[in-house]
Amino acid sequence: MLQFLSFIVWDASPEIFRIPGVISVRWYGLMWALGFIVSRQVGLYIFLKEGRYTEGLHTLFLYIIIPAFIGARLAHFLFYDFDVFIDNPLVLVMPPFHGFSSHGGTFGILVGVYIWCYRHKASYIHILDMLCIVTCVVAGLIRFGNLMNSEVFGSVTDLPWAFIFKRVDAMPRHPVQLYESLFYFLMFFTLLIVWLKAAHRWREGMMLGIFLITLWSFRFIIEPLKEDPSAAPGGLLIGQWLSIPFILGGIFLLLRKRPVTAK
Repeated sequence: MLQFLSFIVWDASPEIFRIPGVISVRWYGLMWALGFIVSRQVGLYIFLKEGRYTEGLHTLFLYIIIPAFIGARLAHFLFYDFDVFIDNPLVLVMPPFHGFSSHGGTFGILVGVYIWCYRHKASYIHILDMLCIVTCVVAGLIRFGNLMNSEVFGSVTDLPWAFIFKRVDAMPRHPVQLYESLFYFLMFFTLLIVWLKAAHRWREGMMLGIFLITLWSFRFIIEPLKEDPSAAPGGLLIGQWLSIPFILGGIFLLLRKRPVTAK
């Protein structure tokens, strides 16, 4: 029997403040903005400390933010709300911006960074090695924004740390937003320490490989805990199928044999 008194009642307002008829500042938007600001500063520290590819570095984050947004929106509608997209393709760029796919956002980042590297004759894999560290910051803050919005919540459970999202219903649910947010922040600090202590001895691609395997394996495991996950052929969920290519890519990067890159 569910003991409702033992659960965490969550009724946070999605808005930080509102000036009627002028502006409404929401936690989700703030987390997106803060994520890119913090990640940009951390990224600048990493690249400047290494002293590589500093020319044109100020444009790199534009090649990340714009493709990430487009990829996240497009993948959401292609895989989860295709009918809405067909009825009105402009929904892709029209506010309010509800519905982002982290799988699509990741693919967008990969494309954007490739274009930047091609233009600046930079090592694509090395740049991604560095960016996987700061990506964790953005992901963690965005999932915290989801928590403040009482969205992307989990399925019903009787675990004592379950959240009752009062803006949704009265059922105790897995706070998957919190699971993901804490996991991404843990990954950030772990990868940052690894980069500071040992990455200079690793060949290009190892940091990225560990990142891809760890993050997307976690996403593969946690996907069934989400409310109304989208099923797909083969007994897996859409989110799980979309995670597999990234996991395989990470395995490939760890297994490939290349000499250590001189720095």
